[in-house]
Amino acid sequence: MLKPTKEVLQDLARESNFSVDSNLNLANAVAAAAKKDDEERAKKQAEKGEQDRHIPLRRKPGLQPLPDRESQPIATTPWEVLHALGQAIALARRGAARGLAEHWGALKYSQALTGKTDSFMHLSDEGKITAEYYKALQSRELGIGFALVTAQRILSKRYPDRFVSITPADTVLQAGWSKPGKYKPQYFAELWKPGSPSLVFPIACKGNHSDIKYSHSQLASASAHVEMVHIGPWNETPVLIFSTELPSDGCVTVHALCSRGSGGWLNEVSGKPSNLDDELGDENYFHQLQVPPEAEKHLPDTCGFHVTPERYEWFGRVLARTNAAGLTSFAGDGEATAQYLTKRQGKQHFEGFAHAGAGSVQDVDHILCGIKFAGTDHVFRLNGVRVEAFSGVAEDLLRLLAKGQVKQYRREIYAGRYSWPDPSENNSWDGPVSIRPDGTVFAMRLLP
Repeated sequence: MLKPTKEVLQDLARESNFSVDSNLNLANAVAAAAKKDDEERAKKQAEKGEQDRHIPLRRKPGLQPLPDRESQPIATTPWEVLHALGQAIALARRGAARGLAEHWGALKYSQALTGKTDSFMHLSDEGKITAEYYKALQSRELGIGFALVTAQRILSKRYPDRFVSITPADTVLQAGWSKPGKYKPQYFAELWKPGSPSLVFPIACKGNHSDIKYSHSQLASASAHVEMVHIGPWNETPVLIFSTELPSDGCVTVHALCSRGSGGWLNEVSGKPSNLDDELGDENYFHQLQVPPEAEKHLPDTCGFHVTPERYEWFGRVLARTNAAGLTSFAGDGEATAQYLTKRQGKQHFEGFAHAGAGSVQDVDHILCGIKFAGTDHVFRLNGVRVEAFSGVAEDLLRLLAKGQVKQYRREIYAGRYSWPDPSENNSWDGPVSIRPDGTVFAMRLLP
């Protein structure tokens, strides 16, 4: 029996919890899974008679548990998870007929999660049914949402003087390296403060509808993805890796490991501060890590993406402008988005005419919690009832981004990062609302 649409919207706005699992047993189990995977890869190559061509995966060394204070349950709403997912995929390339589906891709999980304030989040009956048919897709995308919520909570508490921005790594790397390849992190977390160098964490996140043993394998795989990016000194880049377990019977659990190091900082080298408002062009760097001679002879290969000191200023500008592109894309403003991207990053997909069936258009505004947001909307049926979804950015901030003023946008959201209202206080919108410190909003309601 289908749930009444009104109830579905209430469930999306109801706060619940999910577990964060990170301990020494997990780290040891992931190391064992990585070793087993390497042995199986070598065996397969030997069976094919290609043992001479077998190159083991290079994995991030020194993975360890999160501190105990960061391994605590996290309280959130399903709608906030979908907000994180929706923003994360906002820069998906818009093909001739895929654009609308990609922009609103998070909405297909509107009925996938459920939970109560005093309990833990789990898959709903709808989520369990969907998992039977679209198992890999649902677990992967919901895994992104939960991982990024976790990363932002952890890093915001760890660095309270910093603003945390999440940016898709594939899009960032395309500005400097053609054909980024199969192994790379999914996202970068940039921890920034106006006038100070940024700290960058590569993030790899996966998800499954299986069990903790499957998460061990996923984390072992994730360790190879984050190892491909080094920022600053060799082997000193801090990373976060996640595997979200979404079992049919049981609660949502995010399994997490990290590595620490002195790298990741985009310190000024030339003495000239970066101008985030300057446009970018594509660079052509080699897929090569700068490895000390004593370490190189013990490595299977040195292929990867290395952000060395002479690239700090460029990389910081790519991160900031790609993040700005994600914000304007989330608001449906293709013209504003195009100015922030290079050709390889997909600039052309946001230029020109947006067909009604292939893209979103920034032509809607709503006042939520006393703030005027400008963005785009989508009307569809949820259990037979018409509902309206809205995604956007605070109008004054979107105006800055449309003018290319990334530096000023960052100054304003940093200054007001603690002043955003609690969406539960909103009375004028009959449905779930999520407002994030970057000025974005995600909301859904019964169509008036």
